[in-house]
Amino acid sequence: MALSTRLASPLWPALAALHRTAPGQCRGLSTPSGPRHTLNLGGIFPPLATPFSSTQEVDYARLEGNLHRYASIPFRGLVVLGSNGEYPYLAPRERLEVVSCVRRALPRDRLLLAGSGCESTQATIELTVSMAEAGADVALVVTPCYYRGAMTSAALIRHYTEVADASPIPVVLYSVPANTGMDLPLEAVLTLAQHPNILGIKDSGGDITRMGLMVHKTRQEDFQVLAGSAGFLLASYALGASGGVCALANVLGAPLCQLDRLCREGCWQEACDLQHRLIEPNVAVTRRFGIPGLKKAMEWFGYYGGPCRAPLAPLTSPQVEELRGTFSTNGWL
Repeated sequence: MALSTRLASPLWPALAALHRTAPGQCRGLSTPSGPRHTLNLGGIFPPLATPFSSTQEVDYARLEGNLHRYASIPFRGLVVLGSNGEYPYLAPRERLEVVSCVRRALPRDRLLLAGSGCESTQATIELTVSMAEAGADVALVVTPCYYRGAMTSAALIRHYTEVADASPIPVVLYSVPANTGMDLPLEAVLTLAQHPNILGIKDSGGDITRMGLMVHKTRQEDFQVLAGSAGFLLASYALGASGGVCALANVLGAPLCQLDRLCREGCWQEACDLQHRLIEPNVAVTRRFGIPGLKKAMEWFGYYGGPCRAPLAPLTSPQVEELRGTFSTNGWL
């Protein structure tokens, strides 16, 4: 079925031509030609929130409780120690303990991606090796950004190449300009895509043109592009993305997996309608209210959210009401 004309996007003419089918029929996404990865990243990955107790200690029992509930949702795997996991606020010991805890609870057929990016190449290599020993299947490596003025394409290519050379597990690049203040340059991504131990990229920037170029320019490589947000998941799939690492999946995991399925089956009208209902809640738990908003929303859907670590502050009462209203008006509460 055709994409709705309500999908207000400059991609509409191309998408309509690509995905128009007879009424009542569904057609799946085409698969780019070329060799395939032995490790398939296709699907939805929630970047887990790290639960803390009232004294701001990592609450491993609550973490296991959330994992038990997530086990019933058809995620491809889980991401730990990403931006939504309050990674910068965890001590090195805690980071490894979180990975070990999740690995013990996670079925072996589901992938575990673990954030291991540090500011120096040496520290990133050391933590990546430790994450592998703790049970991670893939290392998610964010761009070093403290000296962002010196982070040229050449410097970043050298950094990621050395990490990937030394890593005992595959590496996924991670570009999150909202947090780092910089994009991983497209030319660097295209060069790094040729490395045999670099699987793909999680791109959270939301530039659909850039993501489309990544898919197009790496068609001959074993390289997979993951959308870094639920807000542009459908558009990313339409351009050939493999999956999504979406904060909103901590709250609405089943609907996001449904969106993934609809896109793969080519049921674009249903996918479009569902995507529309996810946009405002996604903005609310990312750009609008961030991790405190994400954790508050988790509690409404039966998960443990709990407090954040200082200096992240809890939402005010008016903010909580605004957040609740966003979920309610889109039919989720």
